[in-house]
Amino acid sequence: MNIAKLDSWVKEKEGIKILDRQAIESLQLEKLNRLLEREYARQGFYRNLPRRLNSLKELENLPFTTEQDLKEQGNRMLLVSQSKIERVRSWETSGTTGPAKRVFYTARDNDRTVSFFSAGLSELIHWGEKALIAMPFTGDRGLGELIQEAVEGLGAVPVPAGNMRSFGEMLELLDKEKPETFIGPPVLLLSLLRMRPKSSIKRGLVSGDACPPGIMKAIEERLGTRLYPHYGSREMGLGGAVTCPAFQGMHLRENDIIGEIVDEKGKAVPEGEWGELTVTLIEAGAMPLIRYRTGDISRFLPGICPCGCCLRRLDSVSRIGEGREMEELDDYIFQIPWIVDYRISRKGEILEIEGLTTEKGIEEKAGGLLPGEWKGRKLNCTWKSAEPEDEPCYRGKRRIEN
Repeated sequence: MNIAKLDSWVKEKEGIKILDRQAIESLQLEKLNRLLEREYARQGFYRNLPRRLNSLKELENLPFTTEQDLKEQGNRMLLVSQSKIERVRSWETSGTTGPAKRVFYTARDNDRTVSFFSAGLSELIHWGEKALIAMPFTGDRGLGELIQEAVEGLGAVPVPAGNMRSFGEMLELLDKEKPETFIGPPVLLLSLLRMRPKSSIKRGLVSGDACPPGIMKAIEERLGTRLYPHYGSREMGLGGAVTCPAFQGMHLRENDIIGEIVDEKGKAVPEGEWGELTVTLIEAGAMPLIRYRTGDISRFLPGICPCGCCLRRLDSVSRIGEGREMEELDDYIFQIPWIVDYRISRKGEILEIEGLTTEKGIEEKAGGLLPGEWKGRKLNCTWKSAEPEDEPCYRGKRRIEN
Protein backbone atom coordinates (compact mmCIF):
# COMPACT_ATOMS: atom_id res chain seq x y z
CA MET A 1 0.00 0.00 0.00
CA ASN A 2 1.28 3.45 -0.93
CA ILE A 3 1.49 6.17 1.71
CA ALA A 4 -1.04 9.01 1.41
CA LYS A 5 -0.08 11.62 -1.20
CA LEU A 6 -0.81 14.21 1.48
CA ASP A 7 2.36 13.06 3.26
CA SER A 8 4.58 14.24 0.38
CA TRP A 9 2.50 17.41 0.02
CA VAL A 10 3.13 18.42 3.64
CA LYS A 11 6.85 17.66 3.37
CA GLU A 12 7.15 19.75 0.22
CA LYS A 13 5.13 22.68 1.54
CA GLU A 14 6.92 22.82 4.90
CA GLY A 15 10.44 21.74 3.93
CA ILE A 16 10.30 18.69 6.21
CA LYS A 17 12.36 15.60 5.40
CA ILE A 18 10.84 13.24 7.96
CA LEU A 19 7.16 13.65 8.81
CA ASP A 20 6.27 12.29 12.24
CA ARG A 21 4.08 13.48 15.10
CA GLN A 22 6.89 15.47 16.69
CA ALA A 23 7.55 17.33 13.45
CA ILE A 24 3.84 18.07 12.91
CA GLU A 25 3.22 19.28 16.45
CA SER A 26 6.36 21.45 16.49
CA LEU A 27 5.25 23.00 13.19
CA GLN A 28 1.74 23.60 14.51
CA LEU A 29 3.00 25.31 17.69
CA GLU A 30 5.38 27.50 15.68
CA LYS A 31 2.61 28.57 13.29
CA LEU A 32 0.12 29.06 16.13
CA ASN A 33 2.48 31.41 17.98
CA ARG A 34 3.16 33.30 14.78
CA LEU A 35 -0.60 33.70 14.35
CA LEU A 36 -1.05 34.92 17.94
CA GLU A 37 1.57 37.61 17.32
CA ARG A 38 -0.33 38.71 14.20
CA GLU A 39 -3.56 38.86 16.18
CA TYR A 40 -1.94 40.95 18.90
CA ALA A 41 -0.60 43.41 16.35
CA ARG A 42 -4.01 43.63 14.65
CA GLN A 43 -5.86 44.34 17.93
CA GLY A 44 -9.08 42.99 16.45
CA PHE A 45 -11.47 40.26 17.57
CA TYR A 46 -8.71 38.11 19.10
CA ARG A 47 -6.84 41.01 20.75
CA ASN A 48 -7.17 39.55 24.27
CA LEU A 49 -5.51 36.23 23.51
CA PRO A 50 -1.98 35.54 24.82
CA ARG A 51 0.87 36.38 22.45
CA ARG A 52 2.52 33.02 22.93
CA LEU A 53 1.76 29.48 24.09
CA ASN A 54 4.32 27.03 25.44
CA SER A 55 2.51 23.92 24.20
CA LEU A 56 -0.39 22.88 22.00
CA LYS A 57 -2.12 21.67 25.17
CA GLU A 58 -2.49 25.32 26.24
CA LEU A 59 -4.71 25.94 23.21
CA GLU A 60 -7.50 24.30 25.23
CA ASN A 61 -7.47 27.31 27.58
CA LEU A 62 -8.40 29.78 24.83
CA PRO A 63 -12.05 30.71 24.24
CA PHE A 64 -14.05 29.22 21.38
CA THR A 65 -15.12 31.12 18.30
CA THR A 66 -18.78 30.49 17.50
CA GLU A 67 -20.96 30.78 14.43
CA GLN A 68 -22.58 33.83 16.02
CA ASP A 69 -19.17 35.45 16.51
CA LEU A 70 -18.45 34.91 12.83
CA LYS A 71 -21.76 36.48 11.82
CA GLU A 72 -21.51 39.50 14.08
CA GLN A 73 -17.75 40.12 14.35
CA GLY A 74 -16.39 38.64 11.14
CA ASN A 75 -14.94 41.90 9.81
CA ARG A 76 -12.90 42.27 13.01
CA MET A 77 -11.30 38.86 12.37
CA LEU A 78 -9.63 40.06 9.17
CA LEU A 79 -5.82 40.27 9.32
CA VAL A 80 -5.20 41.87 5.92
CA SER A 81 -6.44 44.94 4.09
CA GLN A 82 -9.41 44.69 1.74
CA SER A 83 -7.07 45.22 -1.22
CA LYS A 84 -5.51 41.81 -0.55
CA ILE A 85 -8.84 39.95 -0.51
CA GLU A 86 -9.39 37.83 -3.61
CA ARG A 87 -12.66 36.17 -2.64
CA VAL A 88 -15.47 36.58 -0.11
CA ARG A 89 -17.87 33.72 0.51
CA SER A 90 -21.16 34.69 2.12
CA TRP A 91 -24.05 32.42 3.08
CA GLU A 92 -26.93 32.07 5.51
CA THR A 93 -27.41 29.06 7.73
CA SER A 94 -30.75 27.29 7.30
CA GLY A 95 -33.25 28.10 10.04
CA THR A 96 -31.42 31.13 11.42
CA THR A 97 -31.94 34.86 11.19
CA GLY A 98 -29.66 37.88 11.38
CA PRO A 99 -26.50 38.63 9.41
CA ALA A 100 -25.02 36.05 7.04
CA LYS A 101 -21.66 34.41 7.65
CA ARG A 102 -18.84 35.87 5.55
CA VAL A 103 -15.38 34.36 5.13
CA PHE A 104 -12.50 36.13 3.36
CA TYR A 105 -9.61 34.62 1.40
CA THR A 106 -6.40 35.98 -0.11
CA ALA A 107 -5.04 34.70 -3.41
CA ARG A 108 -2.46 32.72 -1.42
CA ASP A 109 -5.23 31.11 0.66
CA ASN A 110 -6.94 29.95 -2.53
CA ASP A 111 -3.67 28.80 -4.11
CA ARG A 112 -2.94 26.65 -1.07
CA THR A 113 -6.40 25.11 -1.25
CA VAL A 114 -5.86 24.24 -4.93
CA SER A 115 -2.56 22.61 -3.99
CA PHE A 116 -4.27 20.58 -1.24
CA PHE A 117 -7.05 19.56 -3.64
CA SER A 118 -4.43 18.37 -6.14
CA ALA A 119 -2.73 16.23 -3.51
CA GLY A 120 -6.00 14.57 -2.50
CA LEU A 121 -7.30 14.12 -6.05
CA SER A 122 -4.01 12.62 -7.21
CA GLU A 123 -5.03 9.45 -5.34
CA LEU A 124 -7.75 8.75 -7.91
CA ILE A 125 -7.28 10.99 -10.97
CA HIS A 126 -4.84 9.90 -13.66
CA TRP A 127 -3.09 11.96 -16.33
CA GLY A 128 -5.16 12.43 -19.48
CA GLU A 129 -8.41 11.20 -17.93
CA LYS A 130 -11.56 13.25 -17.47
CA ALA A 131 -13.10 14.32 -14.16
CA LEU A 132 -16.70 15.52 -13.91
CA ILE A 133 -16.98 18.35 -11.36
CA ALA A 134 -20.51 18.59 -9.93
CA MET A 135 -19.78 21.50 -7.59
CA PRO A 136 -20.91 25.16 -7.78
CA PHE A 137 -19.14 27.29 -10.38
CA THR A 138 -19.63 30.89 -9.26
CA GLY A 139 -16.77 32.73 -10.97
CA ASP A 140 -13.83 34.52 -9.32
CA ARG A 141 -12.25 31.28 -8.10
CA GLY A 142 -15.35 29.71 -6.62
CA LEU A 143 -15.28 26.12 -5.38
CA GLY A 144 -15.82 24.59 -8.80
CA GLU A 145 -13.15 26.79 -10.35
CA LEU A 146 -10.60 25.85 -7.65
CA ILE A 147 -11.27 22.13 -8.20
CA GLN A 148 -10.91 22.69 -11.94
CA GLU A 149 -7.49 24.28 -11.37
CA ALA A 150 -6.47 21.27 -9.27
CA VAL A 151 -7.61 18.77 -11.92
CA GLU A 152 -5.78 20.67 -14.67
CA GLY A 153 -2.65 20.72 -12.51
CA LEU A 154 -2.69 16.91 -12.52
CA GLY A 155 -2.73 16.79 -16.30
CA ALA A 156 -6.35 15.61 -16.37
CA VAL A 157 -9.31 17.12 -18.21
CA PRO A 158 -12.00 18.82 -16.08
CA VAL A 159 -15.64 18.49 -17.13
CA PRO A 160 -17.40 21.41 -15.35
CA ALA A 161 -20.96 20.23 -14.70
CA GLY A 162 -21.81 22.61 -11.87
CA ASN A 163 -24.77 22.00 -9.59
CA MET A 164 -27.64 23.60 -11.53
CA ARG A 165 -28.34 21.02 -14.27
CA SER A 166 -31.33 18.73 -14.58
CA PHE A 167 -30.83 14.97 -14.48
CA GLY A 168 -31.29 14.84 -18.24
CA GLU A 169 -28.59 17.46 -18.77
CA MET A 170 -26.22 15.66 -16.39
CA LEU A 171 -26.74 12.33 -18.15
CA GLU A 172 -26.26 13.92 -21.55
CA LEU A 173 -22.96 15.42 -20.38
CA LEU A 174 -21.96 12.08 -18.89
CA ASP A 175 -22.68 10.23 -22.13
CA LYS A 176 -20.88 12.82 -24.25
CA GLU A 177 -17.72 13.37 -22.19
CA LYS A 178 -17.38 9.90 -20.60
CA PRO A 179 -15.47 11.01 -17.47
CA GLU A 180 -13.69 8.34 -15.43
CA THR A 181 -13.90 10.29 -12.15
CA PHE A 182 -16.77 12.08 -10.37
CA ILE A 183 -16.24 14.94 -7.88
CA GLY A 184 -19.36 16.13 -6.06
CA PRO A 185 -22.10 15.27 -3.55
CA PRO A 186 -22.63 11.58 -2.71
CA VAL A 187 -26.39 11.43 -3.37
CA LEU A 188 -26.00 12.98 -6.82
CA LEU A 189 -23.38 10.36 -7.71
CA LEU A 190 -25.69 7.57 -6.56
CA SER A 191 -28.59 9.10 -8.51
CA LEU A 192 -26.56 9.19 -11.74
CA LEU A 193 -25.28 5.65 -11.27
CA ARG A 194 -28.82 4.36 -10.77
CA MET A 195 -30.13 6.22 -13.81
CA ARG A 196 -27.15 5.22 -15.96
CA PRO A 197 -25.90 1.85 -14.58
CA LYS A 198 -23.28 1.41 -17.33
CA SER A 199 -21.69 4.85 -17.19
CA SER A 200 -18.00 5.63 -17.69
CA ILE A 201 -17.48 6.62 -14.03
CA LYS A 202 -14.97 4.36 -12.28
CA ARG A 203 -13.96 6.38 -9.25
CA GLY A 204 -15.45 9.09 -7.05
CA LEU A 205 -14.47 11.73 -4.53
CA VAL A 206 -17.54 12.84 -2.60
CA SER A 207 -17.85 16.06 -0.64
CA GLY A 208 -20.27 18.86 0.12
CA ASP A 209 -22.63 16.75 2.22
CA ALA A 210 -22.67 13.76 4.56
CA CYS A 211 -22.13 10.29 3.12
CA PRO A 212 -23.89 7.77 5.39
CA PRO A 213 -22.68 4.13 5.31
CA GLY A 214 -25.68 2.90 3.31
CA ILE A 215 -25.10 5.43 0.53
CA MET A 216 -21.37 4.71 0.48
CA LYS A 217 -22.00 0.98 0.19
CA ALA A 218 -24.53 1.47 -2.63
CA ILE A 219 -22.11 3.69 -4.59
CA GLU A 220 -19.15 1.36 -4.13
CA GLU A 221 -21.20 -1.62 -5.29
CA ARG A 222 -22.11 0.27 -8.46
CA LEU A 223 -18.56 1.54 -9.11
CA GLY A 224 -16.73 -1.63 -8.15
CA THR A 225 -14.11 0.57 -6.44
CA ARG A 226 -13.74 2.27 -3.07
CA LEU A 227 -15.03 5.80 -2.57
CA TYR A 228 -12.86 8.76 -1.48
CA PRO A 229 -14.76 10.95 1.02
CA HIS A 230 -13.49 14.50 1.57
CA TYR A 231 -14.40 16.91 4.37
CA GLY A 232 -14.17 20.67 4.18
CA SER A 233 -16.07 23.89 4.82
CA ARG A 234 -15.94 27.54 3.86
CA GLU A 235 -14.70 28.40 7.35
CA MET A 236 -11.65 26.13 6.99
CA GLY A 237 -10.72 27.20 3.48
CA LEU A 238 -12.86 24.59 1.65
CA GLY A 239 -10.24 21.83 1.91
CA GLY A 240 -9.92 20.06 5.25
CA ALA A 241 -9.40 16.29 5.24
CA VAL A 242 -9.27 13.61 2.56
CA THR A 243 -9.19 9.82 2.29
CA CYS A 244 -6.07 7.84 1.35
CA PRO A 245 -5.66 4.37 -0.23
CA ALA A 246 -6.08 2.70 3.17
CA PHE A 247 -9.71 3.94 3.26
CA GLN A 248 -9.61 4.21 7.04
CA GLY A 249 -10.56 7.79 7.76
CA MET A 250 -9.71 11.19 6.24
CA HIS A 251 -6.26 12.69 6.85
CA LEU A 252 -6.54 16.21 8.25
CA ARG A 253 -4.53 19.01 6.65
CA GLU A 254 -2.57 19.35 9.90
CA ASN A 255 0.12 21.68 8.63
CA ASP A 256 -2.62 24.27 8.09
CA ILE A 257 -5.26 23.26 10.63
CA ILE A 258 -5.22 22.22 14.28
CA GLY A 259 -8.21 20.01 15.00
CA GLU A 260 -9.77 19.26 18.38
CA ILE A 261 -12.72 17.09 19.39
CA VAL A 262 -14.68 18.46 22.35
CA ASP A 263 -17.75 17.39 24.30
CA GLU A 264 -20.92 19.42 24.89
CA LYS A 265 -19.19 21.37 27.65
CA GLY A 266 -16.22 22.20 25.44
CA LYS A 267 -13.80 19.79 27.12
CA ALA A 268 -11.39 17.73 25.03
CA VAL A 269 -12.40 14.07 24.68
CA PRO A 270 -9.96 11.14 24.58
CA GLU A 271 -8.76 10.08 21.13
CA GLY A 272 -11.27 7.75 19.53
CA GLU A 273 -14.31 9.30 21.21
CA TRP A 274 -16.97 11.27 19.35
CA GLY A 275 -17.58 14.97 19.85
CA GLU A 276 -17.74 18.32 18.06
CA LEU A 277 -14.90 19.16 15.71
CA THR A 278 -13.18 22.46 16.51
CA VAL A 279 -10.59 23.95 14.14
CA THR A 280 -7.83 26.55 14.35
CA LEU A 281 -6.55 27.85 11.00
CA ILE A 282 -2.83 28.43 11.55
CA GLU A 283 -1.93 29.10 7.90
CA ALA A 284 -4.85 31.23 6.65
CA GLY A 285 -3.74 34.69 5.58
CA ALA A 286 -7.01 36.62 5.49
CA MET A 287 -9.21 35.25 8.24
CA PRO A 288 -7.60 32.66 10.53
CA LEU A 289 -10.30 31.43 12.91
CA ILE A 290 -9.16 30.22 16.33
CA ARG A 291 -10.95 27.31 18.03
CA TYR A 292 -13.95 27.61 15.73
CA ARG A 293 -16.80 25.25 16.64
CA THR A 294 -17.84 23.72 13.33
CA GLY A 295 -21.14 22.21 14.45
CA ASP A 296 -19.96 18.88 13.03
CA ILE A 297 -19.64 15.61 14.92
CA SER A 298 -16.66 13.33 14.34
CA ARG A 299 -13.75 11.66 16.09
CA PHE A 300 -10.05 11.13 15.55
CA LEU A 301 -9.21 7.53 14.80
CA PRO A 302 -6.49 6.31 17.18
CA GLY A 303 -3.04 5.28 15.99
CA ILE A 304 -1.14 5.66 12.75
CA CYS A 305 -2.94 5.00 9.48
CA PRO A 306 -2.15 1.63 7.81
CA CYS A 307 -0.81 3.64 4.84
CA GLY A 308 1.99 4.89 7.10
CA CYS A 309 1.03 8.57 7.14
CA CYS A 310 1.09 10.15 10.61
CA LEU A 311 -1.45 12.90 9.87
CA ARG A 312 -4.46 12.44 12.13
CA ARG A 313 -7.58 10.90 10.61
CA LEU A 314 -11.17 12.02 10.98
CA ASP A 315 -13.87 9.38 10.97
CA SER A 316 -17.16 10.10 9.21
CA VAL A 317 -18.57 13.59 9.83
CA SER A 318 -22.19 14.40 10.74
CA ARG A 319 -24.04 17.60 11.53
CA ILE A 320 -25.26 18.36 15.03
CA GLY A 321 -29.06 18.47 15.32
CA GLU A 322 -31.60 17.81 12.57
CA GLY A 323 -28.91 17.19 9.97
CA ARG A 324 -28.22 13.85 11.63
CA GLU A 325 -31.86 12.78 11.25
CA MET A 326 -31.67 13.52 7.53
CA GLU A 327 -28.55 11.34 7.31
CA GLU A 328 -30.39 8.51 9.06
CA LEU A 329 -33.30 8.82 6.65
CA ASP A 330 -30.95 8.84 3.66
CA ASP A 331 -29.11 5.83 5.03
CA TYR A 332 -32.39 3.92 5.24
CA ILE A 333 -34.33 5.14 2.20
CA PHE A 334 -31.52 4.82 -0.34
CA GLN A 335 -31.23 1.12 0.46
CA ILE A 336 -34.19 0.78 -1.92
CA PRO A 337 -32.39 0.38 -5.29
CA TRP A 338 -35.07 2.08 -7.41
CA ILE A 339 -34.95 5.41 -5.60
CA VAL A 340 -33.15 8.21 -7.45
CA ASP A 341 -33.70 11.10 -5.05
CA TYR A 342 -36.30 12.55 -2.67
CA ARG A 343 -37.21 15.69 -0.79
CA ILE A 344 -38.71 15.63 2.70
CA SER A 345 -40.62 18.28 4.64
CA ARG A 346 -42.25 18.46 8.06
CA LYS A 347 -45.99 19.21 8.22
CA GLY A 348 -46.77 19.17 11.93
CA GLU A 349 -46.32 15.57 13.08
CA ILE A 350 -46.24 14.26 9.51
CA LEU A 351 -43.18 13.85 7.30
CA GLU A 352 -43.99 14.38 3.62
CA ILE A 353 -41.74 12.68 1.07
CA GLU A 354 -41.78 13.51 -2.63
CA GLY A 355 -39.36 11.39 -4.59
CA LEU A 356 -38.14 10.04 -7.90
CA THR A 357 -37.70 6.44 -9.03
CA THR A 358 -35.57 4.93 -11.78
CA GLU A 359 -38.45 3.84 -14.04
CA LYS A 360 -42.21 3.84 -14.48
CA GLY A 361 -44.36 1.21 -12.85
CA ILE A 362 -42.35 0.70 -9.68
CA GLU A 363 -43.46 3.80 -7.73
CA GLU A 364 -45.90 1.80 -5.64
CA LYS A 365 -43.37 -0.96 -5.09
CA ALA A 366 -40.74 1.51 -3.87
CA GLY A 367 -43.17 3.24 -1.53
CA GLY A 368 -44.39 -0.09 -0.15
CA LEU A 369 -40.90 -0.87 1.16
CA LEU A 370 -40.92 2.14 3.48
CA PRO A 371 -42.45 2.04 6.96
CA GLY A 372 -45.66 3.93 7.66
CA GLU A 373 -43.90 6.03 10.28
CA TRP A 374 -40.46 7.26 11.28
CA LYS A 375 -39.58 7.81 14.94
CA GLY A 376 -43.23 8.20 15.90
CA ARG A 377 -44.16 10.48 12.98
CA LYS A 378 -46.28 9.39 10.06
CA LEU A 379 -44.62 9.14 6.65
CA ASN A 380 -46.61 10.25 3.62
CA CYS A 381 -44.83 9.30 0.39
CA THR A 382 -45.43 10.37 -3.20
CA TRP A 383 -43.27 8.85 -5.93
CA LYS A 384 -42.93 9.35 -9.67
CA SER A 385 -40.45 8.12 -12.26
CA ALA A 386 -37.59 10.52 -12.93
CA GLU A 387 -37.87 12.44 -16.20
CA PRO A 388 -35.03 14.27 -18.03
CA GLU A 389 -36.38 17.65 -16.93
CA ASP A 390 -36.41 16.67 -13.24
CA GLU A 391 -33.69 18.22 -11.09
CA PRO A 392 -31.85 16.94 -8.01
CA CYS A 393 -34.04 17.50 -4.96
CA TYR A 394 -31.36 19.52 -3.13
CA ARG A 395 -28.78 21.95 -4.49
CA GLY A 396 -26.98 22.26 -1.16
CA LYS A 397 -26.90 20.20 2.00
CA ARG A 398 -29.79 17.80 2.39
CA ARG A 399 -32.20 18.69 5.20
CA ILE A 400 -35.73 18.19 6.48
CA GLU A 401 -37.62 21.31 5.38
CA ASN A 402 -40.18 23.08 7.54
